[in-house]
Amino acid sequence: MNLLTQPVGVSHYLVVGAVLFVCGVVCMATKRNALGVLMGIELVLNGANLNFIAFGSHVLNRAGARTLGLDGQLIALFVIVLAAAEAAIALAITLNYYNNQATVDVDHADELRG
Repeated sequence: MNLLTQPVGVSHYLVVGAVLFVCGVVCMATKRNALGVLMGIELVLNGANLNFIAFGSHVLNRAGARTLGLDGQLIALFVIVLAAAEAAIALAITLNYYNNQATVDVDHADELRG
């Protein structure tokens, strides 16, 4: 049972979602630039969204369940809205930080004591 020879199913989506999630975590852990960290956060959220949609698919839905089958899609839509708000606020903070410090290096953020 090789994933490459099977038709596309839920497991394929879960593998791609896990790869996106791990790439995002690695990006957040290794980048020193604030914009790189923000891109890592977006990758983590997109990987989680893909898993939500895969778990909410009609393949996993039981025949006797009385649901529309849109649970995963609605949660993913909510996460997308939260990610857009997070990106707008984080970019505003990053631009303000750049105006004050002339860098977006996260190692210099300890100078922001107030």
